[in-house]
Amino acid sequence: MSPTSATTGTAPDPVLTAERAHLARAADCLTRMRTAAVAVTDAGVDAWASERLGAARAERLAALAADPGVPAFFGRTDTAPGDRAGAETFHIGRRHVRDADGDPVVIDWRAPMSRAFYQASAAEPQGVARRRRFGFAGGELTSYEDEVLAPGQETGDSALLREEIERPRSGPMRDIVATIQPDQDDIVRAPLTESICVQGAPGTGKTAVGLHRAAYLLYTHGDQLSRTGVLVVGPNRAFLRYIEQVLPALGEVAVDQATVADLTARVPVRAQDVPAAAVLKGDPRMAEVLRRALWGGIRKPVDSVQVTLSGRRYRIGEETLKRFVDDLRRAGTGSADESQRVHYAAGRERLAMSLAEYARRLKEVGGGSPTDAETRRTARSAEVRAFCDAVWPAVDAAALVADLWSDPALLARAARGVLSEEEQALLRWPAPPRSVRTARWTAADAVLVDEVAGMLERTPGYGHVVLDEAQDLSPMECRAVARRLAAGSLTVLGDLAQATGPWSAGDWAGTLAALGRPDTTVRPLTRGYRVPAEVLDFANRLLPLIAPGLGAATAVRREPGALRVRPVAALAEPLVAVVRELAAAEGSTGVVCADAAVPEVLRVLTAAGLEVAALADDGAAPTRLSVVPATLAKGLEFDAVVVVEPAEIVAAEPRGLHRLYVVLTRAVSSLVVLHRGELPGPLAG
Repeated sequence: MSPTSATTGTAPDPVLTAERAHLARAADCLTRMRTAAVAVTDAGVDAWASERLGAARAERLAALAADPGVPAFFGRTDTAPGDRAGAETFHIGRRHVRDADGDPVVIDWRAPMSRAFYQASAAEPQGVARRRRFGFAGGELTSYEDEVLAPGQETGDSALLREEIERPRSGPMRDIVATIQPDQDDIVRAPLTESICVQGAPGTGKTAVGLHRAAYLLYTHGDQLSRTGVLVVGPNRAFLRYIEQVLPALGEVAVDQATVADLTARVPVRAQDVPAAAVLKGDPRMAEVLRRALWGGIRKPVDSVQVTLSGRRYRIGEETLKRFVDDLRRAGTGSADESQRVHYAAGRERLAMSLAEYARRLKEVGGGSPTDAETRRTARSAEVRAFCDAVWPAVDAAALVADLWSDPALLARAARGVLSEEEQALLRWPAPPRSVRTARWTAADAVLVDEVAGMLERTPGYGHVVLDEAQDLSPMECRAVARRLAAGSLTVLGDLAQATGPWSAGDWAGTLAALGRPDTTVRPLTRGYRVPAEVLDFANRLLPLIAPGLGAATAVRREPGALRVRPVAALAEPLVAVVRELAAAEGSTGVVCADAAVPEVLRVLTAAGLEVAALADDGAAPTRLSVVPATLAKGLEFDAVVVVEPAEIVAAEPRGLHRLYVVLTRAVSSLVVLHRGELPGPLAG
């Protein structure tokens, strides 16, 4: 199919004229909707109502914010006339737009009637007679392309669809609502109750699919998710900065975004573990060690206790007290389902209330009638609190972990039969810290402190969590995410071939089990829409070594000249020449190298007068020309990528071939590989 442009011959195309008029009408209606939202007045009922109204109005205005570079619609469907109704036309856009009478001018892409735009085909038209796509330049409608959907009707590739997929993408990630494919749409529109794991090869759009699923669920289940919330978890701050504009562009602004480090930031991270210790601290056995350390601190009562209720003292016997403690301890540790367990702090409060209720029953037997308020005062009394402090002591999560790492005997009791002596030695600190706050905590320690905090008190959960690059999470990090999931559902995104962490496995079973959703369906995405076939085929040479059981992805487009592999005698001059050539074109360029090589590469490019910045994990977005450490490349994409010294990237870490696979698949249009040394074996052919 070839798009029809702004003119046909010398006369304006009547279809384009009509569609431009509809575009102008949609823009005018959106402005009126925003004006109406601004005009909503405060009735002055009370402060709380005023605050909620102000928040709702601000959120509504943010959702209706007009981006002058983003058109109100990108597609259209024309239905086939039925027996009782004539043909209907629906324009599909990023948000719903209505006129002054309340009639739809643009249909939100998430609405049920919009699904046919993504799913209809000549074999299964789904009531659609024609699908129309639009081409835009600077927000102006410049072309359109029609696809007639009827049995036996042959349809070619959509030129406008390809142009949109290949459009240069400097700056943050954009939405893909105009290009969602049927296999992606199936995942996006999966029910809220269904947890999904997307095994997505490079360029298949798994991140975009996960974000668009969040937008779809917020649209479809807005009331429910407005109470419980949606969380997006990414691998690092650079990645979150890269994707942060996608959901707001779709009108969804009330979504939390965080890394696992953000979620578990209960202690200041000042140190780094040796690899063996980091691996051990991510092991799921650590959950059992911490559970024993926490609940093992509960002591058996050794004497009776007197409590005061309504001015009279009542004695509670030792055996009764033991029963209270044992019953509550079993409620906290006995259930196989962690969601059914009593949290430690709640158990402590229940213990205090058990003593007060027992005294209340004794008073009632004697003819008294204590009130609920009197009973609660007894539970807070000095005698009851002293008993709880002695038997069921209050615990600080960080202090408990610090005690474990500082006290070999305490760690040995908690780890008996779980960790070997050699493993315990990896965890121990050489000397106790002066205080919990000044201890040399590591990122893995922070996750363990969060684990203890989750045992102490219930962690607030979200209605839906989108977890990206999940293949690299340790089991303990997965448990930290699972605590934020509560009873909600989960979208897991990742690629086993891109697994660079020490906990990476050959399948998703362990990760899904640690996330508390072992029965989650794994849905593969294997059609690469973003990475050219030449680049993907080159990277796929690594698959037999890094993921032998994983099928290779296939690209939907070929770009002759998209791949250049150049051996060089010296790096500086060829690097400057290639980067200067690529940076002169529209779009973004990423120069990816081993982390240790970043300063030298940056120096070479800066000395040549190029405006370039090094990407760091500080939340700053990639610039138009960025030097990217290999460890931060995951999840990002650039129009052009220059990979410097692949062998150095491989040698920098144990799973270096996996890292190289990630690096080689970041290019949307072209990839240049510069190497002085030998290429890794599979790439040398």
